[in-house]
Amino acid sequence: MLGGGGGGQGGPGQELRAADSAANKREFVVNVSSSIPYHYSNRHSLHRCNSASFAPPPPPLTITTAHPKEKGRWETVVLAYKTLGVVFGGLVTSPLYVYPSMPLKSPTEQDYLGIYSIMFWTLTLIGVVKYTIIALKADDQGEGGTFALYSLLCRNMNIGILSSKQVQTNSSLSHSVWHGSTENKSRLGIFLERSIVARRVLLFIAMLGTCMLIGDGILTPAISVLSAMDGIRAPFPSVRKSLVEALSAGVLVVLFLLQKFGTSRVSFMFSPIMGAWTLCTPLVGIYSIIQHYPSIFKALSPHYIFRFFWRNGKEGWLLLGGTVLCITGSEALFADLGHFNRSSIQIAFLLTIYPSLVLTYAGQTAYLIKNPNDHDDGFYKFIPTTIYWPIFIIATLAAVVASQSLISATFSVIKQSVVLDYFPKIKVVHTSSNKEGEVYSPEVNYILMILCVAVILIFGDGKDIGNAFGVVVSLVMLITTILLTLVMIMIWRTPPWLVAIYFFIFFTMEGVYASAVLSKIPEGGWIPFAISSILAFIMFGWFYGRQKKIEYELTHKIDLGRLGILLSEPGIQRVPGFCFFYTNIQDGLTPILGHYIKNMKSLHTVTIFTTLRYLLVPKVAAHERIVLNKLGLEGVYGCVIQYGYADSLNLEGDDFLSQVTDSLQLCIQNCSGCVTSDHEEVQKEISAFEEAKLAGVVHIRGKTRFHIGNNCGWFERSMLAFYELLHSNCRSALPALGVPLPQRIEVGMLYEA
Repeated sequence: MLGGGGGGQGGPGQELRAADSAANKREFVVNVSSSIPYHYSNRHSLHRCNSASFAPPPPPLTITTAHPKEKGRWETVVLAYKTLGVVFGGLVTSPLYVYPSMPLKSPTEQDYLGIYSIMFWTLTLIGVVKYTIIALKADDQGEGGTFALYSLLCRNMNIGILSSKQVQTNSSLSHSVWHGSTENKSRLGIFLERSIVARRVLLFIAMLGTCMLIGDGILTPAISVLSAMDGIRAPFPSVRKSLVEALSAGVLVVLFLLQKFGTSRVSFMFSPIMGAWTLCTPLVGIYSIIQHYPSIFKALSPHYIFRFFWRNGKEGWLLLGGTVLCITGSEALFADLGHFNRSSIQIAFLLTIYPSLVLTYAGQTAYLIKNPNDHDDGFYKFIPTTIYWPIFIIATLAAVVASQSLISATFSVIKQSVVLDYFPKIKVVHTSSNKEGEVYSPEVNYILMILCVAVILIFGDGKDIGNAFGVVVSLVMLITTILLTLVMIMIWRTPPWLVAIYFFIFFTMEGVYASAVLSKIPEGGWIPFAISSILAFIMFGWFYGRQKKIEYELTHKIDLGRLGILLSEPGIQRVPGFCFFYTNIQDGLTPILGHYIKNMKSLHTVTIFTTLRYLLVPKVAAHERIVLNKLGLEGVYGCVIQYGYADSLNLEGDDFLSQVTDSLQLCIQNCSGCVTSDHEEVQKEISAFEEAKLAGVVHIRGKTRFHIGNNCGWFERSMLAFYELLHSNCRSALPALGVPLPQRIEVGMLYEA
């Protein structure tokens, strides 16, 4: 089956969409099939020749252990300022909805002191110790989040499910004692490598964490903006709830429309707002403490927590479902790491966000101790009347910024999932030429916008959204704790007693929080489970189909001997022309090649088997972009095209062909030990190369589908059918490479399931 255009799978290992916008935007469709991206250092020429292997040898990469985003001191301070507008919005605006989300019944002074003590120690232990000190060190080549932790484990251990993912590279944490030998591996690592069930459970946990974080990206904008806009009803009680919901939805639509300008521009615009919020709320808190309850900080003693639970029992446990919202957005602190760097986030959190939250909650609690029945509007009631409207405006703007933190985190985790091939191909726009993690996805952006507006309009009650929010926050934190524990044991090789202390403290805390919020599933807590179930089904369906596809390709790959036999068969002709044949198998050739030769009875006189490799650098030098080698057969070559995240890769026109020609000539001339080493033979081969170009250039890629036979069980039939549905709606690959329509050929092939 031959055809032009269209989308599909089985083509280049990684595809790039040509840039179509200004301001350094780079847009590409990612489908990593052949390798995990590399850290890279320009030290050697990459024009290499090796006639004994299919693909060119890996480039002389220097895998660095330094963090890729380390900046000078001044740049770090500027970045720390920008983080206020992106990373911490959800966390620092949590006072808007924490107390209103608690089902308090006739609370006493001791109850409020116990609640404040719980919030203080939650912020200190989870916010400062877990995320700021520990989690930010567990980056995967500068990226953070649950899927980054899973990727980090897969890079250092042979625990990936997809065989194509079992590629080891170093991350910024590879300073730990790790050499890959069985003697140096922990018992847990060996167990995970040997148990497919354990590896699948680990993958499920990572997927669940990713899906929950995306759910967080839907609920944070909804509850933040709705809570802020609800302040208009205090001075104007006649304002209807439906009007507040409509205004909130309108604000969110504008926010999502701004995402295309990129995190840097959005954060620079939003940071003054968050700076004002971060400064104003603790000042109001200090005023409230002085006015209402100067001794509030005695609640920092943990014994108030024990007295709170002793006195309230089950009711106190249920109140944790609202209290957990004080740490809302902490996961974004980790997941947004790719947009900034570790130092900037740590500086901003420890010097501004943490003190601001401690003082703001102290002020709120001090007010509520003297006005115990105002908890349903626990934020706006504690604002002095003289500054009510300025604070309302700042709060509304800050709530918009709060939404930005989880929106940016959602872009990051979905991009990570796509790069790791656990999510269908989508369009991703790099909005910065010097930060690989700063991305924007139009499809994801508009889907988030629709879901956020739907949550507000359908579930307008802030408490229902708060219940849903609590489920997301607690489960994501719990999953991060589990994955961080595995990183400590298997990669960092942390002493067991330290791991035990870490796991006991945080798993216990977050487990208690999770048990409290899970009781709220009938009261809105089902919303994130519904969203996460849909996302998890998409991810697992894509993963299952990709696994089956890779298994088939590795089983039926074409080796050099088989290719030689195919070309020597009677009736097979070498037709004039220059062909780029895309493959994503590095130790062989795609089965589509055999299908093509058998049915077309021909192969072009010059055929270059091409793989695209995505490097974690902004740009790859032009003279190092193309790596070519001979495969030992006449007119047959292997090629790797390397590109960075800010590169505009366009395979159309004479410039690209000239680069290929120059690379091939250099390869032929420098190839030692080859039959073409004689000068005349070299010139003859180069002449044949030029003649093939004049005859015409064609780009061939595979478009594969599964043939689901009667021998497949119902589960396999269902999952492969769902994969085919996702696969048929993915973005096209060859148009993303800028290949002209007349030069584009897709070879269809059915893979037998």
